[in-house]
Amino acid sequence: MSIIKNLHVIFALLSITGFIYRGFLKLNNADKLRAKWLKISPHIIDTLLLVSAIYLVIAGQNYPEIFNWVTAKIVALIVYIGFGLYTLRFSKTRGGVLIGFLLAVMTFVYIVGVAVTKQVWPLML
Repeated sequence: MSIIKNLHVIFALLSITGFIYRGFLKLNNADKLRAKWLKISPHIIDTLLLVSAIYLVIAGQNYPEIFNWVTAKIVALIVYIGFGLYTLRFSKTRGGVLIGFLLAVMTFVYIVGVAVTKQVWPLML
């Protein structure tokens, strides 16, 4: 199980690194953002991230204890995807891209905090 957990962490790091890279390209109006590998690789990485997450939840067999924080991660993931779509596809202004980018990164940080602390509000004492 620790191998899958490590892979999950690696996929999460690859996912956010790719998003940050694409966000910087979008902010700078780079033509590189149209590269085929930048359109395909996020889907592969995020699919592997999701599959590893599902495996960890099922293999852990501790649903009642993890329901709240896993649910928080799932909801935050949906929010992260929404901010990411807004940033990379729908926003037409530099300010909109920057706001969506920052909100997506902050949401990702929240997801990591929930994963590490296993608390819905990881910054609360």
